Amino acid sequence: MTFSSNGMYIATASEQGTIIRVHLISEPTKSYSFRRGSYPSTIFSLSFGPSDNLPDILLAASSSGSVHIFSLRFDLNERGRKSNSFLGSIMPGSVSDVLDPAHHLVFHHASAVGIRSDAVIRKIEKASGTSMSEPVALRATVSVITFMGYFQEYCLRINYKNEATWTLEHEFNLLTAVAKHTAS
Repeated sequence: MTFSSNGMYIATASEQGTIIRVHLISEPTKSYSFRRGSYPSTIFSLSFGPSDNLPDILLAASSSGSVHIFSLRFDLNERGRKSNSFLGSIMPGSVSDVLDPAHHLVFHHASAVGIRSDAVIRKIEKASGTSMSEPVALRATVSVITFMGYFQEYCLRINYKNEATWTLEHEFNLLTAVAKHTAS
């Protein structure tokens, strides 16, 4: 469970780690529901990005070794509305929760499977691309640290078509770096 930095949201994960729910603090009802995956996985960390009038973004690091990034901006006007479709009108809420669209990005193999890790978005900025054909809408710095001592820093770029690219910027083992530093 985690709170957003502006105190607007609280995020929780299901016991199986397949569903991530985000609630507005000011309302007693669920605001967003995201499907992380089909297979059970322990959610090691949930973290909201810094909110500076940019889309609210939530990270989830799981025991499968992946980091999931959920964007709340795409669902803002669709959550809370009753479905007008026939299927949506006859299904109970618990079933329709599972069918909620995910609207998220997955970075597989961010850490070793089963190794506890924490992920955080350190910086988010609106950006412009270097070429007119691929303008960048958003650039984020994502840091992942594992309990095996590895630190990784990624640059995530999302263009206006909602296509994402990840680039590993820095990676090192903190345990090795500390050992080298104390030996000097």
